[in-house]
Amino acid sequence: MGKFLLGLFTGLLLVFLTFVLLVFALLRFREKPPQVADNSVLVLRLAGEIPERPPVELPAFLGGGTTVTVSNIWMMLRKAAADAHVTAVVVEPERLAVGWAKLEEIRADLEQFRKSGKPVVAYLRMPGTREYYAALGADRIYLGPQEPVMVKGLRAELMYFKKTLEKIGVSVDVEHAGKYKDFGDMFTRTDMSPETREVIGGLVDDLYGNVVQRIAVARKKTPAEVRAIIDQGPFTAAQALQAGLVDELRFEDQMWGELKDRLHTGEPVKLSAEKYMKVPPEAAGLPGGSRIALVVGQGDIVRGSAGDNGADEAALTSYGFNKLLREVGSDSSIRGVVVRIDSPGGEETASDEMWREMNLLSKKKPLVISMSDVAASGGYYMAMTGDPIVAYPQTETGSIGVVFGKPNLHGLYDKLGITKDAIQRGKHAGIDSDYTSLTAEERQILRAGIDESYRDFVTKVANARHRGFDDIEPLAQGRVWLGSEAKARGLVDELGGIDSAIALLKKKAHIPAGENVSVAVYPARRNILDVLLSRSQSDLLEKKLAEVCGPMPFRAWMQGGMLRLMPYWIAVR
Repeated sequence: MGKFLLGLFTGLLLVFLTFVLLVFALLRFREKPPQVADNSVLVLRLAGEIPERPPVELPAFLGGGTTVTVSNIWMMLRKAAADAHVTAVVVEPERLAVGWAKLEEIRADLEQFRKSGKPVVAYLRMPGTREYYAALGADRIYLGPQEPVMVKGLRAELMYFKKTLEKIGVSVDVEHAGKYKDFGDMFTRTDMSPETREVIGGLVDDLYGNVVQRIAVARKKTPAEVRAIIDQGPFTAAQALQAGLVDELRFEDQMWGELKDRLHTGEPVKLSAEKYMKVPPEAAGLPGGSRIALVVGQGDIVRGSAGDNGADEAALTSYGFNKLLREVGSDSSIRGVVVRIDSPGGEETASDEMWREMNLLSKKKPLVISMSDVAASGGYYMAMTGDPIVAYPQTETGSIGVVFGKPNLHGLYDKLGITKDAIQRGKHAGIDSDYTSLTAEERQILRAGIDESYRDFVTKVANARHRGFDDIEPLAQGRVWLGSEAKARGLVDELGGIDSAIALLKKKAHIPAGENVSVAVYPARRNILDVLLSRSQSDLLEKKLAEVCGPMPFRAWMQGGMLRLMPYWIAVR
């Protein structure tokens, strides 16, 4: 009887959920584009992560909403500049968890919008350096009367686990090609190596110099004055005003009142980004033009499974990404393609498969690569098509190297009372066993394979960049460069963002520079039906792990083998 009731309840629940989802799908199908009222002010509330790839769109009754992507912000500001109904933009960055390249895109997009003659106002709540950097694109910065300003410089910290692993009886064997490819140091050291300290020091210096320069230009000060001001931080609201970091201390309603007086058009109508995203460009005054594709590759690189569709939130799978590239390549209506990469790398074979498909696409369509926060190791490798590469000055790129790591858990098993016994045929059958360390001969075999893979990586870069092997190899060695450094060394072609990439693509595709283009984003935004039909439990587990431990490529690690992966995950705060 109990099993019958349980089955009946389960069946009723499934019927109910199916009904709800069908109603949701019907409403979505019948939904019309929203109308924009006169005297509208676009409100960009930016918080948390701002992804490149469109995430799952959940209905409101499940506590969801529409998440804004980087390309959404770019498109909305282009539309708003041309839209006669939109009179201004208010940007409210808060608790941002994005990299410095994405921040530069947002700041530059706001600055570009200001060329329309319409004002941009920023309203800050307890801003850190990230939030303040985004606000530099505004022509006026407001701050709450009691809000602290946590602008105090930049700091990079790396975490090391050697002592922890020793306590639980675990050791890690690591082999790598490139003296800067110090991926395994987190497991084998307790502090930075000289090579790591050199690279991280250079990255922080360049990032800090860029922050100082942007503040100096926006606030009409000299870099020396800005450095002196930052050294006094963090600030109270009154101190920030006195230092010239903000223009006014106001409550939010007061800010809106002053904006109303400034516009002289009556009571402003607040227009949310979630609503304005759904307004077609044509309705905003941007006529349609040649169709181009923006293909997003975001996440750590793994092969995935044959059923992947390119929209996996947990990783960048070669199966799914290559499907997107083939779909775009076979679409005769698409004049050209911008591939937007935001990846620290991952599996060697998956990176190679995507590199192959990128090169095939390059023969079919004009192609430009746009790099976001990070396009390093496998993320850089996949871009080696010989086509133009655009990066931000803050993009983490390069890391041309290969690494292999294998844990030995024998000591941990001993502590837990676990033993293993094995029968082996083949001298090196246990090379990937977690119960033994590598022998000298096994290490030599792996070393040969890693060196061969490294030579192949450098060769592909040299061919794509039209350079000699000996020119590229000194720039490789697993070293991470910022975009500005990579540009100076010929590893990327141009510094800029989405606008720069599209301008280059227009030239390649023979599209007039002044023509508006229609941008189709791949993969398309998914809804809850897609999630229920395709999402796996492993995806959910990886998302939870990422929430706890940060954006580390767990899936790439668990696959094992040689990795074209960045040696560390940089969070400069």
